[in-house]
Amino acid sequence: MKKHIKIGTRASLLAVTQSGWVKSQIESQHPGTTVELVKITTKGDKILDVPLAKVGGKGLFVKEIEDALLDNTVDLAVHSMKDVPSDLPEGLHVAIVPLRENPHDAFISMQYNSVMELPQGGTVGTSSLRRKSQLAALRPDLEIKDLRGNLDTRLRKLEEGQFDAIILAAAGLNRLSMSQRITNLFTAEQMLPAVGQGSLGIELRKTDTELLEGMAFLHDTKTDIAVSAERAFLLRLEGGCQVPIGAFATTDGTYVTLTGLIASVDGESVLKEQATAPTGSARELGIQLAESLLKKGGREILDEVYGDGSAIR
Repeated sequence: MKKHIKIGTRASLLAVTQSGWVKSQIESQHPGTTVELVKITTKGDKILDVPLAKVGGKGLFVKEIEDALLDNTVDLAVHSMKDVPSDLPEGLHVAIVPLRENPHDAFISMQYNSVMELPQGGTVGTSSLRRKSQLAALRPDLEIKDLRGNLDTRLRKLEEGQFDAIILAAAGLNRLSMSQRITNLFTAEQMLPAVGQGSLGIELRKTDTELLEGMAFLHDTKTDIAVSAERAFLLRLEGGCQVPIGAFATTDGTYVTLTGLIASVDGESVLKEQATAPTGSARELGIQLAESLLKKGGREILDEVYGDGSAIR
């Protein structure tokens, strides 16, 4: 194992906390190895006044970090898997996927206990098209407003009364020891999570086989199987993290069950389907489920979202 490792990370509190956890795990497992966090500002971190869907969702939070990997500025990168595009640069791979945190979305409110308790016309903050579409299907009477900024900023805007409720990933709150801020959790039936939500991905250069061996202790096979099915679903749909696509997989170690969703932004069209396959066919399952939803109207929905009528073949 290398004696000094540089981890590329976004500079946000959550990203640094996640990378700090990986740092502590490496230093504990490999005494004598020191780990340095290299904070990198990504395009997605710079654009705070425009919904991400309008500036292109693919790779907004990872490209600059991947560039640092490719030019050997850093040795590995720690990402939230839901931010990682399905197609990676040549020479890189997400080789280590640690045990998944809670994958579900969290409902947070100062006054109301659940999304169903919100008053008619209540305001909910989120910038995710996936969340917007499912929320609109669940409660078409609500007013959904864009909410950007880091986690502290989003919570502050709620506390200031700008929203009746906001939606955040439960995993981020848990990792920041802020679980007490969660009012309620959405079920997968109410709101299907983003692909890879709650899971981390450690990206390395494919040539760094010794580093990969030294990091293998962090890998969780069941999480990897589930996320592989979800990411294959997303890859077939050519979707980034800012399109109204959701997927969530579970596995018992023998079989993997995947639920996939394609929705229109207004929530009027929601296609959802579930399928099961042996774990060895996780990726094939993701592709097949995507194909099935495309044939049932998903292609037309996504063509409208992408705006050019030819995004999905």
